[in-house]
Amino acid sequence: MDLKIVRIEEKAKPKKVELKKLEDQVEKENSVIFYFDRDNSHKDLLDLQDHFEAKGKSFYMKEVKYGLSETEYMYEVHVL
Repeated sequence: MDLKIVRIEEKAKPKKVELKKLEDQVEKENSVIFYFDRDNSHKDLLDLQDHFEAKGKSFYMKEVKYGLSETEYMYEVHVL
């Protein structure tokens, strides 16, 4: 499963990150906040939640709006 991390510039393309890289960071730091791009499907993020919860981790996700437009949002994910 490849997810797209949040883009830094509005017109830039989001970069992909592999699940293994996310897992490594969670194991290393124990508590991590990730920011994912709006181009990710909600289903993929729910699959990510299932993955981490199956490993005994707590998973919190919310949508963060950073502008007035309907397309100006990102997903914030906190894995403990």
